[in-house]
Formats: sequence, C-alpha cells, structure tokens
Amino acid sequence: MKVILKENVKGLGVKGAIVEVAEGYARNFLFPKKLATPATDSLVRDLQHQKEVSQGKKDRQMREAQQMADRIKGLEVTVPMRVGEGGKLFGSVTTREIVDALKGEHGITLDRKQIELKEPIKTLGTYKIAVRLITGVTTVFNLIVVAG
Repeated sequence: MKVILKENVKGLGVKGAIVEVAEGYARNFLFPKKLATPATDSLVRDLQHQKEVSQGKKDRQMREAQQMADRIKGLEVTVPMRVGEGGKLFGSVTTREIVDALKGEHGITLDRKQIELKEPIKTLGTYKIAVRLITGVTTVFNLIVVAG
C-alpha cells in the first residue's frame, strides 16, 4: 500500500515522502497515529504541486539573496566610536551599530544576526565583516571604525 508520510518516521522516510508499506502496518500503526495518509491520485498531485511551489520560492529567495550580496560586496561602512587612551574604544562595536551604519550610509536593511563577527571589535581600524544572507550566500564588506 502506498502512503504519504505526514511526519518523519524513523526507518521509513521523511515528511512528504511517498512510501510503500504493508497494509496492516499502515492501518494499525501509521493511520491511527496520524503519521500517514493513503496516497490517492489527488493527494499525490497536491503534494507534487506543493513541492514545485516550494522549490520556486527557494529559487526566488536564492536569487534575491545573491543580488543583495552583489550590492553589499566591497562596500565601505564607517562607524564613529568614542575613543579612550591608546585608540581603545569605550566598549566594542556591536552588530546593531554595524546594521544601523549600513542602513544609514547605503540604505541596506539587514538583520543583526546576519552579521558574523569572529571577535569583538575594540580598536580603531578597518575590518572585513562577513554577512550570511541565507544558507549558501555570504559576502564581505569593509568596516572602518573611526574616532567620533
């Protein structure tokens, strides 16, 4: 009997998969626990349509992320910070300050969680900052920390 899995089932398949199982297994275990439904022609067509729509959405998101990465790559963003003795900053440059500077100088809106800082920025200078827009799309821009 062919069934469509509603949830991941260990040893059988992942959510949305169409699998062949024994009729008793489906009737006595999968259906009562609402882990699967019978694979009728209409449900199979609906599942295929949902997969196509989902793939189209992923492709669109990937294109948009790549366009944003091309826009960000190589930009220079300046962040003014209060400075103490020896060029040390009071505190450190946060991802929120970097995002605000990007928006103010270039009109680019990012989430602060997309900024990847390897270590806190606590001195004046120029830094390479990595941005992970979505999985698989990253870019780098220059951050210039100046006294202000």
